[in-house]
Amino acid sequence: MKAVKILMTLLSVTVIFLLAACGGTKEKASELQDPKKTDEESYTIEHVMGSTTIKGTPKRVVILTNEGTEALLSLGIKPVGAVQSWLGDPWYDHIKDDMDGVEVVGVESEVNVEKIAALKPDLIIGNKLRQESVYKQLSAIAPTVFSETLRGDWKENFKLYSKALNLEEKGNEVLAAYDKKVEDVKAKLGDNVNKEVSVVRFMAGKSRIYYTDSFSGVIFNQLGFKRAAQQEELFTPENKLGNLAIEVGKEVIPKMDGDYLFYFTYAPNGDKEALNTAKEWTNDPLWKNLKAVKSGNAYEVSDATWNTAGGVLAANIMLDDLEKLLLKK
Repeated sequence: MKAVKILMTLLSVTVIFLLAACGGTKEKASELQDPKKTDEESYTIEHVMGSTTIKGTPKRVVILTNEGTEALLSLGIKPVGAVQSWLGDPWYDHIKDDMDGVEVVGVESEVNVEKIAALKPDLIIGNKLRQESVYKQLSAIAPTVFSETLRGDWKENFKLYSKALNLEEKGNEVLAAYDKKVEDVKAKLGDNVNKEVSVVRFMAGKSRIYYTDSFSGVIFNQLGFKRAAQQEELFTPENKLGNLAIEVGKEVIPKMDGDYLFYFTYAPNGDKEALNTAKEWTNDPLWKNLKAVKSGNAYEVSDATWNTAGGVLAANIMLDDLEKLLLKK
């Protein structure tokens, strides 16, 4: 009997050790398989308003700029809330299919803080130029990251947004693909990129020449195009819009000339005044006398994709447009 008891005791101890070992193995396996272990890691983003700590990869994102919306979509993220597009009802035509079900939270210049809060976001991305006055309110709702400005170089904002979304590597891939497309289009255009371009925008009761710091200007610069030489004198330090654009009267129409002239009209909801401004200017004898117009090298393009959308998707569309127009495809 004594021998049997000893044997039973040894067997019990062995079983206990085996169970403990199995339990430890399962625990280690679960640690390797549980995605929450990495999803819950925190990271800090430095931005124009300071620094923001974000816990885990954001899933419910509210975006407060048009170019930011394009950044999210290009990264495979549909926001839960976004500001309305400047043109469209409520989204630009080129993104509307991807924005089904997204809640409108105002416009860039006037966001609806209550709506944003109701969406329970885990990240808000905005812009100092547009929403500085409500930054504290937004930060009280969720971690908030702001870009500084909304001029032509959308890439800088894109890099910030990618980091904030914990998708920096994917963001680099998107930018690399875009830069490759720029080089491909540049090669196809050949000698065309050595010519001078002019960019004009018509709005309700006013007209502008857009220049190097604009959305299209940065793209033209990357492609290697020259700007119309006679426009340089217009962009003095006194110009309130800097090198973005300058508002002009009809007497300046002759300076709108170039080897290629691209023009677009900002007419939200079919704004008749804006459409009439475009019609009036393009029917003016000074306009019709431009060499670009007379040679058939004046092209009307989309205000949405050449100016107001301002993001990576629009930039790719602009490249496609240039290839089609200048190679007469």
